[in-house]
Amino acid sequence: MNAGISLRVAVLFGGDSPEREVSLSSGLAVCSALEEAGVETEPIERATALEMLEASRRSASDVFFIALHGSWGEDGRLQAALDLMGKVYTGSGPTACALAMDKRTSKALFAMNDVPTPEAVYLDIEHGPAEMDVGRAVGALEKWSKMVVKPSGCGSTVGVNIVSSAGEVEKALAAAALYDSSVIVEEYVPGREITVTVWEEGSNTSTLPVVEIAPKSGFYDYQAKYTAGKTEYICPAILSPEVEEKVSRAAVAAHRSLGCRIYSRVDMRLTDGGLPSVLEVNTAPGMTATSLVPKSAAARGWTFSELAWRIVMSSIDLRGKGNCLLSRRNY
Repeated sequence: MNAGISLRVAVLFGGDSPEREVSLSSGLAVCSALEEAGVETEPIERATALEMLEASRRSASDVFFIALHGSWGEDGRLQAALDLMGKVYTGSGPTACALAMDKRTSKALFAMNDVPTPEAVYLDIEHGPAEMDVGRAVGALEKWSKMVVKPSGCGSTVGVNIVSSAGEVEKALAAAALYDSSVIVEEYVPGREITVTVWEEGSNTSTLPVVEIAPKSGFYDYQAKYTAGKTEYICPAILSPEVEEKVSRAAVAAHRSLGCRIYSRVDMRLTDGGLPSVLEVNTAPGMTATSLVPKSAAARGWTFSELAWRIVMSSIDLRGKGNCLLSRRNY
């Protein structure tokens, strides 16, 4: 797959966020995929930001594949440091990563760019939910009848609860505040759970086949995401051409509104009337055996190895122009 190119890729994974275990799985899976593609890999698993930066600085690898999820690995801080070091890395740049990680900011940008997204109330909870916070959330619940409470800057459904009664509000706010003092109370959109991979290759931006997510019980929480057999995935999702077009447009618009590059995963709800509602954009989505981007790529006809290779080569095209060897493209 990589004939004619001598290339070494460092895979960065681990970290110290609540998503560390997912990152460990992603990193090992990406290493295996790249090795299968004939690429020399350098696994770099570190717990702290300083350890990761030092290991990256010392590495002579040509490309740095970011398989970190959450915190400094996904919120733009690592990406900014790699930029300063002149390293070629995968995925979006620091600004887009920061905007996507902060759901409050990303939802504001969605609204500015006419990207459909659920209505929300934003709370700042420093030392546990105050009476005023609970009151505002209960008021929102009375308006919507059902809502989602989640931390603003966390992924993998960590700290997320679906609330349908006033008695559940304070506990849900406290659970979200464990992970971020900025908490989002968002209107629950009934319908289907779907996710869309936005893919950039050269000057073309498109979407890979849509994945529908159907948990066998409850909602798509952490256990449903990362435990084999707890969720059914339908890919390609069964959508009419008209609805598929709406979903694709919304995904690309969300990706572009944050300035994302190379690839992202856009999570949505799809109403029974076929209207998409964007929940969030993931700039470093999971790359495990049960992850959604590899499922979508497989429906396009790409193996996991080809997906990882394409991500590397697109990253070189974007950030490796000063190096003639890295600028060569050969699939």
